[in-house]
Amino acid sequence: MAAISREEVAHLARLSRLAVTEQELDQFAGQLDVILQSVARIGDVAAEDIPPTSHSVPLTNVYRDDVVQPSLTQEAALSGAPDSAEGRFRVPRILDEEE
Repeated sequence: MAAISREEVAHLARLSRLAVTEQELDQFAGQLDVILQSVARIGDVAAEDIPPTSHSVPLTNVYRDDVVQPSLTQEAALSGAPDSAEGRFRVPRILDEEE
């Protein structure tokens, strides 16, 4: 794989709207080249007989079944609230809404 050029780094910086100095262009070109070479090496190692995976270990669902269980009534839940209205918790307004 060809090394990433200084001009390509400058182009990427412009697209990203990043202010990059001349010294940073050289530094980033070298760093990006190392990253691209590392990614290319991984592609070389991948064997055709190994299927692509998103995780190195199998994932299992750790969620429990959704079972309805007894819980607080609306009145009991609101009984400790400092203020309630129309069956809901009433909280102070923190944002002004413009109409």
